[in-house]
Amino acid sequence: MIEAEITGIIIMLVGFYGLMSKRNLIKIVLSVNIVSVGLVLFFVGTGYIEGASAPIMPGRSVVDPLPAALMLTTLVVDVAITALALTIILRMGREEA
Repeated sequence: MIEAEITGIIIMLVGFYGLMSKRNLIKIVLSVNIVSVGLVLFFVGTGYIEGASAPIMPGRSVVDPLPAALMLTTLVVDVAITALALTIILRMGREEA
């Protein structure tokens, strides 16, 4: 499924553009999230095999569950890092005021 991989690369490039062009810290954190979502989409797309079944009841060909499990873990870690980064940004704003 090449469409998911190309879409993931395009989303990552949009995130990298945001990282390079924005100076607002909240927009930078959102750009990092966009890069992460593009990366997840890319890896899930590379792990997909058209016509294959889930490995619960193996048939002729099965999809490898490892990329999906790793990307699920990546998304959970990204949410935690985003929450921490936004909390730090808010604290920095309160101390300046």
